[in-house]
This record gives sequence, structure tokens and C-alpha cells, in this order.
Amino acid sequence: MLIGLLTAIAASICYGTGSVLQAVGSRRAARATPADAGVTAHGGPNLSSTAKAAMTWEFIVGTILDFAGFGLGALASRMLPLFLSQTVISANLVITAVLSVRMLGIRLTRKEWVSIGVVCTALVLLASAAGHEGGHHAPIATHWWLLAVTALIIVGGTVAVRLLGGRAAILAGLLSGLAFGALGVGVRILNGIDPFDPAALLTDPALYAIVLAGTGGMYLHTVALQIGSVNGATAALVVGETVLPGAIGVLWLGDASRPGLAWLAVAGFVLAVAGAVAVAWYGNHDGADPAAADPAVDPAAPAPEPAGVS
Repeated sequence: MLIGLLTAIAASICYGTGSVLQAVGSRRAARATPADAGVTAHGGPNLSSTAKAAMTWEFIVGTILDFAGFGLGALASRMLPLFLSQTVISANLVITAVLSVRMLGIRLTRKEWVSIGVVCTALVLLASAAGHEGGHHAPIATHWWLLAVTALIIVGGTVAVRLLGGRAAILAGLLSGLAFGALGVGVRILNGIDPFDPAALLTDPALYAIVLAGTGGMYLHTVALQIGSVNGATAALVVGETVLPGAIGVLWLGDASRPGLAWLAVAGFVLAVAGAVAVAWYGNHDGADPAAADPAVDPAAPAPEPAGVS
């Protein structure tokens, strides 16, 4: 349990730091793009502007941290109940919020600090109440359903971003979270891991759900960072990647709390989600100083409006 918790915490730090670095890279690329060159007809970022954001050094380093976080998170999801591992990993919201103060020039309000405190308290409650993780086996039909639902999330999110433009920030964050939640479930039920069997691994639909969820979730999260608040987008992601896998772990995979502490686990889970929603609600920092995110920008010089940023 302790090793699993430490692994999940390390994944959380990697993800949180990576999110802020990706936001810095996304906004640096947006400032270098003419306001009308990087958006679709509906006001959302086009594939070209997203690709430019992904080529900045900050975004590249952030992506490397995300891959490290993925590896650590995958390990944690096989060592802990999903409602605990995914929630601890989702605490990257705290890392994101604190680092965004320095790197994005964001000033957190008292309500946001209180919300972050609620999330941290909820994690302590969850860690105290969590029991053993359930099994790693699920019927093959579940693996196929996971792949189908993941494809629906990614395709639906991509279409929504193109149609809604800048209004899709929170939705894109939520759908990216659902994709990452599906990734966590896929890692948990993946065949061919223990014992290692390459044939079983490569023929398991869950493997391809993991690949699709990881790449598609990364794309939707990048878009959410381009068009909305980094804290708001990340908080929506937290809700998506926590609620779905937590419920699946309890209902179908046998995850459980310690005897007599189910109420504490439920309270911690609800508080964690409520805290994340509160940060999303209060996390609209449209007025953040763009120069704070890039020391090379002269605050007195006019800068083009970031493409698609609401």
C-alpha cells in the first residue's frame, strides 16, 4: 500500500508540473500566431496551432513528464484501488495551481486555496479508508466496450471542440479526463502482464483503448489549455479521470475500503470531486498577466491576443 501511494504521488507531481509547462508552451505559441491564423471558423484552435504548441520546448518537457507520470500511474493503478490511485494522481491539480502562480502569473483567490485544501483533506481521508485492490480480470466483452467508449469520447470531443470553439474549454478538459480514466481502467484489466504473454497483450482490445485514450486525451487536454484556464481545464480533467474509474473499480473489479470505513471512503471521494469542481468554478483567470509566463515579453509592448483564448 505504501509503495503504491508513493508511486501515485510521484505520478501526480509529474502530471501537475507537466500541465503547467504545457500551458506555458501553448500560450507562447499562441502569442506568436496571428489571431486569425490559428482558429477554426467556430473559434477553436486548429490542428496547425495545436501542433505549433506541441513543438515548444516547454511543451516537450511537459510531455516527457506526462509519459513519466503515465508509467508511474499505470503501476499505481495495479497496486491500489482505482478510487484511491486515480484520486491521488488527480491531486496534480494542487501542483498545477501552485506552479501556475509563478509560471503563468496567476493569483489564486481565497476560495481557490480553500478548494485546494478540501482536495488535500479528501486525499487523506481516502488514503485512511482504502482497503485492498480488487482483481485484474474482466470479461473480454468489457475490453471491447472500453475500446468503443474510448473511441466515442475522443471523436465526440474533437467534434465538440470544432463546433463550440472557445466555449468548449471545460468540456474538452472533462472529456480528456474521461479518456485518462479509461486509460487507468485499461491498465488495470490489461491481459498479458502477469504473467507476461506478448500474444495475449497484443490481441487485447484494452491495449488499443490505452493507446487511443492516451493520445486522444493528450490532444483534448492540450486544446483545453489553449482555450481556457489551466486550473479550470485541469480541474475538469480531475473529475473525469476520478469518478468513472473509481465507480468501475468498486462496482466491477472488487475494489473495497477497510472494514467499517466505507463511509469515510465515500466522504473522501465526494469531497475530492467537490473540491475539484470548486477550483474549476473559481479558476477562471482571464486576467492573468501574460508577461509573467514569459519573462522575455515586454509588458509595455502590445501583444497579439492568444488564438482562441476566452
